[in-house]
Amino acid sequence: MSDSETKSIKASVRTAYGDLASRLARGVDAAGCCGCGPIVVGNYDPNEGIPGLVRQSLGCGNPIAAAQLREGEAVLDLGSGAGLDALLSQRMVGASGLVLGLDGSAEMAKLAERNRLMHGAANVRFLVGDIESIPLRDACVGVVISNCVLNLAPNKRALVREVFRVLRPGGRLVASDILRVGGASAEHASDPSLWSACFAGAAAPEVWRELLLEAGFCEVEVSPQRFYDPDKLPLSSSCGVGPEFCSGLLRARKPA
Repeated sequence: MSDSETKSIKASVRTAYGDLASRLARGVDAAGCCGCGPIVVGNYDPNEGIPGLVRQSLGCGNPIAAAQLREGEAVLDLGSGAGLDALLSQRMVGASGLVLGLDGSAEMAKLAERNRLMHGAANVRFLVGDIESIPLRDACVGVVISNCVLNLAPNKRALVREVFRVLRPGGRLVASDILRVGGASAEHASDPSLWSACFAGAAAPEVWRELLLEAGFCEVEVSPQRFYDPDKLPLSSSCGVGPEFCSGLLRARKPA
């Protein structure tokens, strides 16, 4: 992929999520990264105690459930969106922990900060930046989480190397994401709207495993979790998105 194509994709994604942030700020419920609102809401316990924030989620899973966060840990949420996973994480790491949310959209970061203030989360900070070039020092967090955002990176090798860099020895990555389990499509790859919808940039499980191992991670697991019913995907009728995609969980550890 050329530099101009990469820049175009990133600009398109930033614009799309900036527009979504404006809608969410006005009280419009999210429809999920792929337009599957009921699937997204179903990932979370309705009694999480953060009214309204689940309905602002653009994720495809619940990385918090698998992350096993502990008191005092420092957590980085890549693609923090409206702040749901970051705010859930801060409850688990407690006052002695720290949660950083990084998003490519300034509008999303602004919405997340509004939600942070609303819920009084003192140990959460939201930043604006590129997940392929994380604006943090080396070995500064113990856990990296993400929810349906890693697929948005055109250069996934750079992304994985950056995650490895910012993790402390023994640190772990836990991410929910869209996985490609069928053949590649030139139509998907060239459609900016499908990048924003998390399909065009979805990688196969074996691709993620190879990239994570190449970067130095161990204990690598990439597990498909939920296959989408093509009849329930708004995009399926026009672009052929369907059973070749599923949501999945990526887990890996940086050697101690």
